[in-house]
Amino acid sequence: MEISAAGRLEVRITAADVGKRVSVRRLTDPGATEGKFTDTVGVLTSWDDGVLVITRKSGDSVRIDASSLVAGKVVPPAPARRRGPAASFEELSRIAARAWRPVESERLGDWELRAASGFTRRANSVLPLGDPGLPLDAALDAVRRWYAARGLPAYAQTATGAEGTQELLCGELERRGWVREVTAELWTGALTPLADAAAPDADASVSSVSSAPPVVLARSADEAWLSRYQRRGVSEVALKVLGSGPSVWFATVPGASGEAPAAIGRCVVDGRWAGFAAVEVDPAQRRRGLATTVMAALARRALDEGASAAWLQVEADNAGARALYGRLGLAAHHAYHHYREPREASS
Repeated sequence: MEISAAGRLEVRITAADVGKRVSVRRLTDPGATEGKFTDTVGVLTSWDDGVLVITRKSGDSVRIDASSLVAGKVVPPAPARRRGPAASFEELSRIAARAWRPVESERLGDWELRAASGFTRRANSVLPLGDPGLPLDAALDAVRRWYAARGLPAYAQTATGAEGTQELLCGELERRGWVREVTAELWTGALTPLADAAAPDADASVSSVSSAPPVVLARSADEAWLSRYQRRGVSEVALKVLGSGPSVWFATVPGASGEAPAAIGRCVVDGRWAGFAAVEVDPAQRRRGLATTVMAALARRALDEGASAAWLQVEADNAGARALYGRLGLAAHHAYHHYREPREASS
C-alpha cells in the first residue's frame, strides 16, 4: 500500500486510472468498533457513481464503494513469467483458435465470428482480438445478429490474468448484462520434459517409458477413438472441428478386445507449439498413468515435427487434471472465459 511521509495510508488512484492494474485496501465493516480490512489487486475496469469495479486475475469482478477505501495505488505490470516458454496471450489465443477451427467464420474488423452448429463454445464464439472497426455496442449488436441468423446464442471468448489481457472488455460485457458461463485456463510448458515423461502406476516408485502400454497414433479419429470421447453421437460438424488444425494427431491406448480404448488424446502441432486436448481415460483404469502415456507419445511426435512448447486448456474446477499437468511441468499462463449474451437479447 502507498504510505505518505507522515506514515499514513493514502488513496492514490482516481477514475482516470481505469484500465490500469491497481492494489487497494478497503474497510469491510465501516460500522465496526475495530476496522477490518481486505486487499484487492487487479485491473480497474470502471469507476462510476462512487463505485469501483476491479477485475482480478481469475476474471472475477469486485465492486468497491469508494468511500470504504483507505489506501490504493497503481502497480506495475506483473513480472514476466520465468517458467515455461515465453508467449503473449494474443499469440496463444490465435494458436488455440487454429487448433479448434469452426466450420464457418467471418471477420468483424479484427474480431473473428465462429460457428460450428453449437459444437463447443470455443467453435461457436466470437474471438475479440483487436479492433472490431465499430463502437463496442454496434459491434456486439452485429455479433448477436450473426449468431441469431444461425440459431445460436452469442458468446464472446475473453482472457484475463496476463499482460495485455482483456479485463476491460470483460467489465464492459458485464455492464451490458453478458453472463460468464465458463472459466478455464490455458497452461504452457516445455515440450521435451513432457515427451520424456514416464507413465508410472499410482503406487510405483520407479517406472520407465518402456513399461508403458502401446499407443497408436493416427491422423483421424476412428470409431474406436470416438467411442471413448466424452461427447456421444459426434456429428459430421464435430468431426470437422476435431480434425481441424495445421497438423492433427489422435492417440489411442487400445482396450480389451471389443471394448472402448483405455485412453485417448488429441494433439495439434503448429510451428513451435503443440496443443493437447481430449485426453480421456476409462474410469476403471485411472491412476495407472495412461493420461501421461498418451501425452508423452503425442509430445514425441510433435518434437519430430519441430515443436518445442506445449499448451493445453483446462477448466478451473478440474483438480485432477490440474495436478497432472503441474507434475508434467506445465503452469497456468492466463484464464479465459465465455460470456453469453443477455437472455432477453437471445429470446
